[in-house]
Amino acid sequence: MSTGTVAALYVDGERGPYRAILGVDVWDEARDASQYAGPWPVVAHPPCGPWSRLRHMCGAALLAQEWLGPLAVEQVRTWGGVLEHPAGSALWTACRLPSPGGFPDEHGGVTIEVEQWLWGHRAVKPTWLYVVGASVPPMPPRPSTPRPPSGGKDAYRRDPKLRSMLERLSKGQRHLTPPAFADWLVELARSVVGVDHD
Repeated sequence: MSTGTVAALYVDGERGPYRAILGVDVWDEARDASQYAGPWPVVAHPPCGPWSRLRHMCGAALLAQEWLGPLAVEQVRTWGGVLEHPAGSALWTACRLPSPGGFPDEHGGVTIEVEQWLWGHRAVKPTWLYVVGASVPPMPPRPSTPRPPSGGKDAYRRDPKLRSMLERLSKGQRHLTPPAFADWLVELARSVVGVDHD
């Protein structure tokens, strides 16, 4: 496995897993990831609330960060790597990103769908990854533990008590990346071709 430097953008530097990974340059709110200008490939986690089906749970301050999504797309296109967002994110339509399993875009970017549950998230949390210039590592084996309930939109409409596990989690539990998933995303970004990996 490569050990080149990777920049983790728009992450929780205090509670998130990226500071514990060797060779990761952490860009949290204090460092202002919108100012990242290379040279390393990136793992980008721009604020998803303004673009997700849980937008109704966002406050005004988070909604004001909507512009960071398109900027993160450009950072991934420029430096290579991966952008992570909830499945169905409206960012895909706004930035004309390819659908999961679809043809690459003009930047060579592809989208894959994964479930963060496979890496230890407490909810299923289907996730879209926009990948540019990198190889996708093997997926982890499916855990033997039962899959947590997802609820889904139809269940929510029928009975609000059946909200998805994701909506029942605290904000911190929803947005923090499982450490094993962070390791996997960093491995993916380290595979970027055409970027100087010190």
